Amino acid sequence: MALGAFFSRLKQGLARSTEKLASGITAVFTRRKLDDAALEELEDLLIAADLGTAVARSIIASFRRTRFGKEVTDDEIKQALAHEIATILAPVARPLVIERALKPHVVLVVGVNGTGKTTTIGKLAQSYGEQGLRAMLVAGDTFRAAAVEQLQVWGQRTGAPVIAGQAEGDAAGLAFDGLARAKAEGMDLLLVDTAGRLHNKAALMEELRKIIRVLRKQDPTAPHSVLLVLDATTGQNAVQQVRVFKEMVDVTGLVVTKLDGSARGGIVVALAEEFAIPVHAVGVGEQAGDLRPFDPAEFARGLMGI
Repeated sequence: MALGAFFSRLKQGLARSTEKLASGITAVFTRRKLDDAALEELEDLLIAADLGTAVARSIIASFRRTRFGKEVTDDEIKQALAHEIATILAPVARPLVIERALKPHVVLVVGVNGTGKTTTIGKLAQSYGEQGLRAMLVAGDTFRAAAVEQLQVWGQRTGAPVIAGQAEGDAAGLAFDGLARAKAEGMDLLLVDTAGRLHNKAALMEELRKIIRVLRKQDPTAPHSVLLVLDATTGQNAVQQVRVFKEMVDVTGLVVTKLDGSARGGIVVALAEEFAIPVHAVGVGEQAGDLRPFDPAEFARGLMGI
């Protein structure tokens, strides 16, 4: 998908988030002085749009310093907000760089069920394949038959071999076999899917740690990246998911999916402010081209409907 088309999908995808925020801003600021009451209303709007209290306070403090007492229009406020949001997001907007020398670069993909982990793996395999990298996929969510089948479909589509085993089998053993085979075949990238049954946190934690232990028997530096996939429609719940997975594993990057179905796009800003973990990519649909590297200015403008 061309970049312009992706931006228009992103803008369209963020429409529900934008509508909530932009219509509120228009209602508050039809050429009005930026006084205490206006700032309070603006802060409430930002919190309601899932940007989080820390982000809302920081933006309001900045507005108080630079614009307090001045007459402002809704458009000026939207432009200023887009600038503030892009500034918060800029440090975390970092693409996932695959180290070709590792042969393979091992990416462990984690997250609760339903966030789009398996689809994200397929899209990454396709994207890196288009860049000339050879990927292998490990169907490590052995508890969900649909996840294995889904990954096999993506494998056929992208030409990436898929390592799969028995239903409810040992995910760590599969990951071990996958890494051995990926090394033997000179693969550039090994993408390992995992289960996401968060209702049994202790078991999930043990499984993830076991996968890492087993991978390190072959490569002490693996996994080289741990991607946490988050569903934007869950809003503030995504913050709790980051906390929980950070406890379990060393999360090195985030992928935020389903922005096209969410009125809670502001959650990306809250995550950036709270955790400062790189946001590698955002998803705005089901197609392979709908997962793109995260562009902070584009996202901020989309969120403000500019």
